[in-house]
Amino acid sequence: MDLPEKMIIKRCKDGDRDAFNELFAEYETKVINIAYGMLSDRDDAHDAAQEVFIRVYRNISGFKENSSLSTWIYRITSNVCNDILRKRMKHSNTVSINVSNDDEEYKLHIRDTAPLPDEYAEHNETQRAVRKAISELSTEYREVITLCDVEDMSYDDIALILKCPVGTVKSRLNRARKALRKKLSENRELFM
Repeated sequence: MDLPEKMIIKRCKDGDRDAFNELFAEYETKVINIAYGMLSDRDDAHDAAQEVFIRVYRNISGFKENSSLSTWIYRITSNVCNDILRKRMKHSNTVSINVSNDDEEYKLHIRDTAPLPDEYAEHNETQRAVRKAISELSTEYREVITLCDVEDMSYDDIALILKCPVGTVKSRLNRARKALRKKLSENRELFM
C-alpha cells in the first residue's frame, strides 16, 4: 500500500472507493492464494476471494483495529473458506478429500530457478504432489499449513486468524507437517 495502513482504513471507513480499491489490490493475490491452499480449487478460490472482499467492504466500518488489517482480512478468508468446505460436505452424499486439479495455469507460488524443460517438468510434478498431499489433509491441518508454510505468516498472526492459542497453532502445525511428510513419502523419488 502506498498510504499508511491507518490512513487506508480511515478512508475506507469514510466510504472512499479509491482507498478500498487500493486495499483490494494489496490483498487480492494473498487472499486467493490462501483460499486456494485451503480449497484446492481455483474457481472456488476466486469465488471465496470475491466473498471475502464483499465482507471486508461491508464490515470495514466495524473494524476495531485491535489486530492488523491483514490479520483481520485473513481471518475473514479463513471463515469464508470454512463455510465453503462445510457447504461442500453438506451438498455431497460422499465426501472426497482427494480433490484433483491438474490445471497447469494455477500453482502454489514456488520459485522455479532453473528454466530447463526437464527441471520444469519435474518441478511441476513435485508441485502437484505437494498440492495433492495438502488437499488430502484435514481442514484444520490444511489451514495451518497454508497460513504458515505457504503464506509465511507468524504463529501470532495465525493464532489471531484461527482464534486459538499460539501453542495450539504450533501443535497443529507439527501434526500437519508430520501428516504431510507421511503423505509425501509415498512419492519419495520426487523429493530426493
